[in-house]
Amino acid sequence: MLAELYFKRCPNCWKMLAVAVCMVLLACLQAQDLQGHVSIILLGATGDLAKKYLWQGLFQLYLDEVGKGYSFSFHGAALTSTKQGQEFVAKVLESLSCPEDVAPERCAELRGRFQQLSQYRRLRTREDYIALSRDIEAQLQHEGLREAGRIFYFSVPPFAYADIARSINSSCRPGPGAWLRVVLEKPFGHDRLSAQQLATELGSFFQEEEMYRVDHYLGKQAVAQILPFRDQNRKALDGLWNRHHVERVEIIMKETVDAEGRTGFYEEYGVIRDVLQNHLTEVLTLVAMELPYNVSSSEAVLRHKLQAFQALRGLHKDSAVLGQYQAYSGQVRREQQKPDSFHSLTPTFAGILVHMDNLRWEGVPFILMSGKALDERVGYVRILFRNQAYCAQTEARWVADQSQCLPRQIVFYIGHGELGSPAVLVSRNLFRPSLPSESWKEVEGRPGLHLFGRPLSDFYAYSPVREQDAYSVLISHIFHGRKDSFITTENLLASWAFWTPLLDSLAHEAPRLYPGGAENGHLLDFEFTGTQLRFSQQQPEQLLPGPGSAPSPSDFQVLQSKYRDSPLISAWPEELIAKLADDIEATAMRAVRRFGEFHLALSGGSSPVPLFQQLATRHYGFPWAHTHLWLVDERCVPLRDPESNFQGLQAHLLQHVRVPYYNVHPMPVHLHQRLCAEEDQGAQMYASEISALVTNSSFDLVLL
Repeated sequence: MLAELYFKRCPNCWKMLAVAVCMVLLACLQAQDLQGHVSIILLGATGDLAKKYLWQGLFQLYLDEVGKGYSFSFHGAALTSTKQGQEFVAKVLESLSCPEDVAPERCAELRGRFQQLSQYRRLRTREDYIALSRDIEAQLQHEGLREAGRIFYFSVPPFAYADIARSINSSCRPGPGAWLRVVLEKPFGHDRLSAQQLATELGSFFQEEEMYRVDHYLGKQAVAQILPFRDQNRKALDGLWNRHHVERVEIIMKETVDAEGRTGFYEEYGVIRDVLQNHLTEVLTLVAMELPYNVSSSEAVLRHKLQAFQALRGLHKDSAVLGQYQAYSGQVRREQQKPDSFHSLTPTFAGILVHMDNLRWEGVPFILMSGKALDERVGYVRILFRNQAYCAQTEARWVADQSQCLPRQIVFYIGHGELGSPAVLVSRNLFRPSLPSESWKEVEGRPGLHLFGRPLSDFYAYSPVREQDAYSVLISHIFHGRKDSFITTENLLASWAFWTPLLDSLAHEAPRLYPGGAENGHLLDFEFTGTQLRFSQQQPEQLLPGPGSAPSPSDFQVLQSKYRDSPLISAWPEELIAKLADDIEATAMRAVRRFGEFHLALSGGSSPVPLFQQLATRHYGFPWAHTHLWLVDERCVPLRDPESNFQGLQAHLLQHVRVPYYNVHPMPVHLHQRLCAEEDQGAQMYASEISALVTNSSFDLVLL
């Protein structure tokens, strides 16, 4: 009644109220539309990485997000003086480019706006970070903006991380309700211990969800397509993506350039730490991990990746072959002022044989290879499937999309090489793959082009509709909070736990020298048997200095002597292991013929590993089904511990031969949830088991 009376007295008030309501609604819509302001601080803004990739990546982010509700400011920062830094950044910003589908006039306009939003400042002291935070807050207040978050991109050496992290944490965090994202570039440590120390230090300043460790390989378009491809082709791949159908997986990154100009870095890291421990291992987990039900869930993807890391079988010295291009040591001597007598042991080439200990991939070799000064620049992931078909007709009559006798493979072609661009290739005799048509297109035929020994026409081939730089892809993922494209602390430490023992075992190994480029010939070709990798061409070792050919093992006589009235055999390790394995098999055969079973007691540690490998890969007539295996000693650790003698026996012998589980007798060191407790009487239990199963408690053969 009061409202009625009021509006009768003021007929124009209805119009005024309607206008007010509209203004309020418009303001609400604008507030919804403007999602907040993001400040991006590029630390190391005058460095090489920033110049080549990061400024362009930030510009691409701006192009992708302009008009979508966010406002931006870009702060280039470094130790360079303000004047020099401003000149450098201005020059870089002038060179920024747009995708081909953006008109030149529109590109110039957007680049101009980006330049206006970008500035350079010197960041060195804590006071500098306080001033930066105040400037950001003043801009927000002046323009009436709500802060969405801040991104700090660390394009600086790892030794600077701690001081910068401390300054950000104490003086430059965003206000309540806004997020912080800190982007870190590799290397993330030198081994597991240094990685753990760095992670602990950073963890004292930042939460795990705030840290984004970059591996730029995860931004490569072909690599980024691995999980979506597996997801979109689940039905076709479900029965194929396993040990029953996959013959092997190759993960390769070859370079033609050498390490000249970077020998300081390379002497500290080498090819395994530089490429295999990060880039290639990350790719391996994408291929080998169990596929989550929802691949768009970062949490699920990262959890499944960690499970893949945990399934990696431990590496040993024989899992690797190493090389070094011949000019490398000379380059190190010049660049690092080393004496003329200096010869580096740092590998510039490595091939690694990896196995997974799970039901899906048991027995499937994963070959990781990378090197410098090779014959071509190329990167790819190749899944080669077993060929179990026989075709009665001659090869000339085989049809690519019908014949099961042609090679069957899926290739994620990362770039360069004969094809020259990223691609996904699927053999026509497998299935027609499904890829998103808005981002991938079929490759046009290129007569005469052969890949992996087959013409391109043998494949369904797809390439990106628009090629994107890896850093542009990753910067977009950082902005959108997609953690699955980055390396968590847990996954980082799992990777270093896998690689560090191998790196330690290879620290004093001399790599094979190779001339570089096309002259390498077949010198770096390698082959694998079981868990061992070796070069296909044996390079004679110079055992004694001086002219003439080097002696070989067969030039040395086996010493004949006695030890406790038994023959004592002394020989080169290879001959000695082969002889010992032959003798063990002969003893086993005699025992089985006479008694129906063979009792073998084995020692632990690293010494018997070559023997285990010899027995597993060269003695297929061994009577394993009638063999009982015992241990002569054990460490006070759980049987699943890598230090356990039983675990060594399992890794190097048991999983490769068929010994009935009831014939394997580990020592009972872990009873009642405790280790080697005297009151548990583990030794007495083992003695009773031996007495019950072994005639006269006397083994047929004991290896000490």
